[in-house]
Amino acid sequence: MEKLRRVVNEIAYTAPLSRNLSKLSPLQCSLLPLLFLSSSFYTIALSVRNFLYRHRLFRQHRLPVPVISVGNITWGGNGKTPMVEFMALWMANSGILPLILSRGYAGGDEAKMLQRRLVGRSAKIGMGANRAATAAHFFERYGYMDPGPATFMKRLCVDQTMGSHLDADKIGVVILDDGMQHRSLWRDLEIVMVNGLMPWGNCHLIPLGPLREPLTALRRADVVIVHHAELVLEQNLKDVELMMREIKESLPIFFTKMAPSHFLEMGNIDSKIPLRSVCDKMSSRRFWEIFISMLCSGPDDIQWCQTLGIGALYVDRLDFSDHHLFQAKDVEVIRMRLGELQYKFGLKPVVVVTEKKLVKQILEVKL
Repeated sequence: MEKLRRVVNEIAYTAPLSRNLSKLSPLQCSLLPLLFLSSSFYTIALSVRNFLYRHRLFRQHRLPVPVISVGNITWGGNGKTPMVEFMALWMANSGILPLILSRGYAGGDEAKMLQRRLVGRSAKIGMGANRAATAAHFFERYGYMDPGPATFMKRLCVDQTMGSHLDADKIGVVILDDGMQHRSLWRDLEIVMVNGLMPWGNCHLIPLGPLREPLTALRRADVVIVHHAELVLEQNLKDVELMMREIKESLPIFFTKMAPSHFLEMGNIDSKIPLRSVCDKMSSRRFWEIFISMLCSGPDDIQWCQTLGIGALYVDRLDFSDHHLFQAKDVEVIRMRLGELQYKFGLKPVVVVTEKKLVKQILEVKL
């Protein structure tokens, strides 16, 4: 199954697909008719669904507090979770208690990461496919603040030492993690994340391409944030911006970059090792040689590996799909690769993964 996912992903990011058929393997070519048919059915179903919402035949549920959606229109790593964390921290520091609603996909690894990173903050996290019901449960338990503009602005401007006088324990805003396609909830602000390195792939809808919705869905966006902008050529960024402006001329577009700051120690994730301290050790040849292996578990990790750039002697890579549920055979493959690297270099490799992977089964097994 993992191999099939990888094959389909390669097709999705072969652009333009029509002019690069000769670059596809026989297996990939054999899958094209099935993927095209599946994508056509998906397109029809999506069009009907959007028509029903657009003409209000499907109702959108309104929550009693402002709702901010952070989502995307493609699969894969687009920086949604870091943006959700940023928004939650900003709200919490402003005296507004945020409720993050996540669908808890694939065991809720992203929600669990957010829970770790927001420990000690006035933020709540709810998981469940029915986000309206999840929100109702939290409102019943914790209450919610007056959503009026005067109260909301007062919260943003209030001295934090006086936050307790303004019902600080009540929920003041809801943040939808991966919420763009969750149209059953009304949102007051739609933030769309775009991967600057691989913005649209082959421009086809899933499963033939990476698009979860047509590019015209950007008309629903209030803000677009292009992630990994520092890794993209300036002209390519201008092309991406121009394409989005053609869809919605007034769309505010911002650019962000990946900035790793520290490592987390395995077995003690509360222990942070600053990236600077690791870079300083590069003057030691021993550390330079030992740090030779990285394990990437998804497309977002690959970009992260490229960004880290701490000067390892050799960087190796094992790719697994995002949200991959690691099995015993996967661990065995990794062990074999580590053994090969140790034999080749005569040193024990160091395995590095992104923080999200700390909740995966692979990290519960001693490699």
